Amino acid sequence: MVLFVVFEEEIIMCGVVGYIGKNKALPVLLNGLSKLEYRGYDSAGIALLDHNEMIVKKRKGRLAGLEKELIVDDYDAFIGIGHTRWATHGAPNEVNAHPHTNQVNSIAVIHNGIIENYLKIKEWLQEVSEITFKSETDSEVIAHLISYYYDGDLMDAVYKAVDRMEGAYAISVISKDEPDKIIAVRKDSPLIVGIGEGEQFLASDIPALLKYTRKVHFIENDEFVLLTKDKIEIFDAFRQPVEREVFEVTWDAESAEKEGYQHFTLKEIHEQPKSFKETLSRRIDKDFNIHLEGVDFTDEEFRAFDKIYIVACGTAYHAGLLGKYAIEKFAKVPVEVEIASEFRYKDSFINEKSLFIAVSQSGETLDTLQSLREAKRKGAKILSIVNVVGSSVSRDSDGVLYTWAGPEIGVASTKAYTSQALVLYLLAIKLGMIYEQLSNVQVKELIDELYNMPAYIERVLEQSHRVQEFADSQFNNESVFFMGRGVDLYSAYEASLKFKEISYVNSFAIAAGELKHGTIALIEDETLVVALATQQHLYEKMLSNIVEVKARGAYVVAVAMEGDDEILKTADEVIFIPKTMECLAPLLSVIPMQLFAYYVSVAKGNDVDKPRNLAKSVTVE
Repeated sequence: MVLFVVFEEEIIMCGVVGYIGKNKALPVLLNGLSKLEYRGYDSAGIALLDHNEMIVKKRKGRLAGLEKELIVDDYDAFIGIGHTRWATHGAPNEVNAHPHTNQVNSIAVIHNGIIENYLKIKEWLQEVSEITFKSETDSEVIAHLISYYYDGDLMDAVYKAVDRMEGAYAISVISKDEPDKIIAVRKDSPLIVGIGEGEQFLASDIPALLKYTRKVHFIENDEFVLLTKDKIEIFDAFRQPVEREVFEVTWDAESAEKEGYQHFTLKEIHEQPKSFKETLSRRIDKDFNIHLEGVDFTDEEFRAFDKIYIVACGTAYHAGLLGKYAIEKFAKVPVEVEIASEFRYKDSFINEKSLFIAVSQSGETLDTLQSLREAKRKGAKILSIVNVVGSSVSRDSDGVLYTWAGPEIGVASTKAYTSQALVLYLLAIKLGMIYEQLSNVQVKELIDELYNMPAYIERVLEQSHRVQEFADSQFNNESVFFMGRGVDLYSAYEASLKFKEISYVNSFAIAAGELKHGTIALIEDETLVVALATQQHLYEKMLSNIVEVKARGAYVVAVAMEGDDEILKTADEVIFIPKTMECLAPLLSVIPMQLFAYYVSVAKGNDVDKPRNLAKSVTVE
């Protein structure tokens, strides 16, 4: 059986917003950009058409800095575009910030993605016209290229410009020569349009539009959009009209607010009992049947696949490791796990007997999408596990399993990770039933314990103050080691990554049995070691590893199950999780590690929700 699973780290891209209509554009643009701040960015800017004058304002740093310079009443503009940039080409500064304009400041462009052949385009433009480029970005060439082709028809110029571009993009364009329209085009970077009355919207993600409309169109690859205040028209690559059904957003905008928590990250850690309940209630009925709603594959089709690949990035890669463990344990099917960005450039054996499962919070990470599309070209069936309805990954799939974790705003993934892991466990149990490796009794025992997980997580979260006290005493450590054996190792990987992401402390995870093969040379007095010890069949060996590092002066914090009195004799500190099936322990043991990373980050004064150099979803390679 080939079951090919791809995950992507919920790390992102720039934010894109546009408005045309009956109201002033600036408040809409600023509100929309504020709802996209979670994506990560280093500069922000807007372009407005005010009485046929192109006004461009942009600043390095947070959106608040730009807002201070903009007084709504100063601008009588009813059309505009806005952007938050995460630097890829050129330093994060005002010059490189978007929007970019052409030489005569008549065309303004915002761009999410990367133009791979921008240097060739730039050299060609400089040969055929007298253009002075202001920025170091790839995006500026788009404005000049559209301007070069402009001959009274903005849409035609955009088509011609796009024909010369290679890469990934969501582009929005306004022109003072055609002040009644916004042109947009999408390839491999997310783009949606919102439907209003006497006004229309565009954005890179739904939260930017929820204050104004719940009716949206998802724009597909190689589609162009024409927005006027009264209508939205979608065209394909050959300029043929495209009919697109309206998608009604049902989730509550309030769920994207902090609700009294200091940070979104902390809120999302505490939302995990709720996200577990939501996933379980939608996937399991009263008779303990697991429903893969959205996936129409029959048992025979599942059995026809001849191998399983799990390919992932970052946090989702760690969820993939748990998926490998669960599928091999419950279904007895061998699984390979690889990093998506590496897998894409290897010789693969994907074919029509492969099932490719893409797992992603946003469903927009480029490595994941490109891997998915490569698998599709080779005849594989595509199944995705995603959180965002209507995302690129879900739309390119033959079947979709939604995680229903709700919006995740913090860059460092928490509830999306555990929801992905939970869905993988459910899939593994289902495969165990299909392959007749699990009895009805075993299935009921597993599902019963999964239903206990929300209450167990609540009990772990009740220890938050204790974890905070420990974090406050340890936040000045220059390095932290996480170690585990068996499935605990995968939790150690995720704990270490979360620690690096938001605390900026050098941390790494190792298989505890590898200590003596080199790593133990780094252990010295007061070295902080976090040891996960939830697996009974490896327990004695894990205790020996703890003794090894303590003998070299390490300070050891252990994560173990309640009732484990032996660990108290060995570790300096112990964080207990509720006693559960050992195979399900990773769903709990990661929770105190998320809290530990969070509180260390707070103690260090970091911007927890927007860690430096990171964004919510990677849309460049």
